[in-house]
Amino acid sequence: MTLQMRALGVHLLTATGAVFAMLAMLAAVEAEWDLMFLWLVVAFFVDGIDGPLARKYDVKTNAPEFDGVLLDLIIDYLTYVFIPAFALFASGLMAGWTGWVAIILITFASAMYFADTRMKTKDNSFSGFPGCWNMVVLVIFALEPTFWASLALVTVLAVGMFLPVKFIHPVRTERWRWFSLPMALAWTFFAGWAAWVDFHPESWAHWGLVITSLYLLFAGIAQQLFPQR
Repeated sequence: MTLQMRALGVHLLTATGAVFAMLAMLAAVEAEWDLMFLWLVVAFFVDGIDGPLARKYDVKTNAPEFDGVLLDLIIDYLTYVFIPAFALFASGLMAGWTGWVAIILITFASAMYFADTRMKTKDNSFSGFPGCWNMVVLVIFALEPTFWASLALVTVLAVGMFLPVKFIHPVRTERWRWFSLPMALAWTFFAGWAAWVDFHPESWAHWGLVITSLYLLFAGIAQQLFPQR
């Protein structure tokens, strides 16, 4: 297989995220939340591996006919933002006006953030919360906090998208990657487990989700507070 074919294959792998997004949306319309999140977890996994493959096979040089960055952003908006926002609203976890506020904040702020050319820092981390609403909403489904707590969380993170606060990229941020990458893989495992058991409140997956989510949420801030010498 030529290098050009392998590079094209990476684009095709990325594009499968659109299929998983559609499967997740179909499940969401039927209120099959466990199945929806399983498809979103699959899409999340694909999103985690296509970037390293794109750099390995230099898709910009060997398959320049397709814009991998644009393709990735389109799929990310569907799987990270649009479908999770719909699920949060349609599930009833945020009742009445709080649901409307949540979906407006999530979709509008994320659209602006995804178009922001300043979203990446010099160490390949994110400047501001990177719009990973799929992770946030999955944890809300698992823990079922009050709608006031959910509204507060959504509001803080939406505002945090435009603050100079660092959030790590588990694959591309080199500092602590030896620990961050396994934590991201563990989050993916616990997320799949939680969805598989239909978010059963006694599942140990919930504890795993809390621990890994807290690390991924605050690791970048810790790096800001304690910069490398």
